[in-house]
Amino acid sequence: MTGPHARCLALMLALALPVPALAQPTPFSFGAIGHVFRAAADGGVMRKAIIESDADNLAFVVVNGVKAADEPCSDALYDQRLAMLSQAKNGVVLSLAGSDWADCKRSNGRPAAMERLTRIRDVYFQEEMSFGATRLPLSRQSTSNKFRSYAENARWEVGNIVFATINLPAPNNHYLTDAGRNGEFEDRLIANRYWLQRTFTFAQREKRDGIVLFCDGNPAVLSGRTGMRAPDGTRDGFVEVRRQIAALASAYNGKVLVVHGSARLPAPKTIGWRGNLGELALPAGWLKVNVKPDDETLFSLSER
Repeated sequence: MTGPHARCLALMLALALPVPALAQPTPFSFGAIGHVFRAAADGGVMRKAIIESDADNLAFVVVNGVKAADEPCSDALYDQRLAMLSQAKNGVVLSLAGSDWADCKRSNGRPAAMERLTRIRDVYFQEEMSFGATRLPLSRQSTSNKFRSYAENARWEVGNIVFATINLPAPNNHYLTDAGRNGEFEDRLIANRYWLQRTFTFAQREKRDGIVLFCDGNPAVLSGRTGMRAPDGTRDGFVEVRRQIAALASAYNGKVLVVHGSARLPAPKTIGWRGNLGELALPAGWLKVNVKPDDETLFSLSER
């Protein structure tokens, strides 16, 4: 049979065939290790958290910080912690903490923040892959010529979720009160603004269900504060990024979860939400976060 009759028969047969069901999004879990360094020589606590998270089936683990404020800012210590991250079984992404670089001093007591930040970028952020046995491909902000220094800001995807790190050091985003000394803060403010805008634009364009941002300091995204002053009257170093995240989240169709490392309390039982914007404060140790694409809440905590 040829001609119009054959085409008509072929169409009828195609319509009679069962339509294959669309693949359902697969749930997964990721780990987040809070800033475990509460005292010097606390590497054993970090190692314990990595070993515990290795025992679970996780898509990846984000580690908040590699050293305590009173540990030396030495190349030897950076290399030691790099080896620890590299030996993990899960893929590991590092989110910088303020104690990794912002608190560093020279032997004469003068600040060494910028010199140590440059060194950390050389040690930890030269590859476009995660640490650990399960290597995750990462997109770094340093691929942009204008922001070539900011390799610590990284983005990756699992399922239909976009994940990103952003350098926001505790306690006040490295805002310095001394006049004329905030060049680092101001330059990073511009880089972070661009990074957040690109992350949200990508997620919106690709119709992703959610965005998870990892940082060290607490930007207090659920506080509703918009003024330049913190509750104690000091200049709030997070006000610009807080305003931007709130504005971007309000225009985004999915959920936005900010995970920061500034908790000093026991492990939280739930994630705090205001509309589509959520906040999770990491305690010392690690948390397991579940992602269920077909669930209205999308993100939930798992009891370990």
